Amino acid sequence: MSEMSFEDMLNESFKTIRTGEVVTGKVIDVKPDVIVLNIGYKSDGVITRADYSADSSLDLTTVVKVGDEVEAKVRKVNDGEGLVALSHRDVIAEKSQQRVRDAFENEEVVTGTVEKAVNGGLSVDFEGCRVFIPASLVSDMYERDLTKYAGQEIQFVITEYNPQKRRVIGDRKRLIIQQKAEAKQALMERIHVGDVIEGTVKNITDFGAFIDLGGADGLLHISEMGWGRTENPKKVYKSGEQLKVMIKDISDDRIALTRKFPEENPWVLAATKYAVGNVVKGKVARLADFGAFINLEPGIDALLHVSQISNERVEKPGDVLKVGDEIEAKVTDFNPDEKKISLSIKALTAPARKEKAEPKEEDVVDAYTDVETAEDEEA
Repeated sequence: MSEMSFEDMLNESFKTIRTGEVVTGKVIDVKPDVIVLNIGYKSDGVITRADYSADSSLDLTTVVKVGDEVEAKVRKVNDGEGLVALSHRDVIAEKSQQRVRDAFENEEVVTGTVEKAVNGGLSVDFEGCRVFIPASLVSDMYERDLTKYAGQEIQFVITEYNPQKRRVIGDRKRLIIQQKAEAKQALMERIHVGDVIEGTVKNITDFGAFIDLGGADGLLHISEMGWGRTENPKKVYKSGEQLKVMIKDISDDRIALTRKFPEENPWVLAATKYAVGNVVKGKVARLADFGAFINLEPGIDALLHVSQISNERVEKPGDVLKVGDEIEAKVTDFNPDEKKISLSIKALTAPARKEKAEPKEEDVVDAYTDVETAEDEEA
């Protein structure tokens, strides 16, 4: 048996490597465009800038230093100059693909950074892998401007993974729908009729406003916006405004709201303030053929019958009064059960003729009935 030469023994002491193998080496030299590694092989390994990063302007001395350990994949055992050609990018790419594959198979919720808005969706970086999220899967509602997401971290699930076609599809919409459903369930379990909570005005219509209660929307109907009369919700509220509301009714998943808080009910003290015989001031709110409705305070209107406007005969209230006029009159009737108040100007100017001047009870009742019917038809 022949003895091994020194060179043979030296080579024997080094490990063997093959193309495609992943090795770990220690940095023994680094320049702006190349890294030299001791990989425990008879030849050192080198990683060029292009094999370390996709950034062609990257200065490698800013990312590694002598003594650091770097993982790389063998591209060539001999690069033609007696060194081993290595790629750090290949290792990162393989790890990234494995991470994406695991997330896809486990239906994991992952976080990525939006690189930019592209035609039809978002390009998102997830641990070195580019994920495409179609515009239809970005949100649960139509998004006109996707550029606002650029640079943001967003959560999504990977719904399609095809490494052969380099196709990775993400879905953010599913998470939003799920989160909203959970928030709505939590809200519905927490709230009860009569609760007073804070909400945010989300959308305003002619018939009311939708209030975001933090999990579900509630409807604040125009008739429930306060004890007073609301003509136009859009002149009272604005989107984004914080609002205190009370839960009026819960029916299935519909929530009805009100701002008619019991402690602010003007009728609580009305019996004293508007007792028969009291002289009051008010403003003409509405005109009808049979008389004028006088707003005494928010939530309380009184009827001034056409026969009680003046000592002289008045054919139509509009001949004498107009909306916005301030008047002074005496309370001639107060009905707390039906929340009706009757006024008379004549009772102030001609008290001696009060009994003859006052309208018949059936006239007042008919007048209220007429206007209630008209309001119901409008509603």
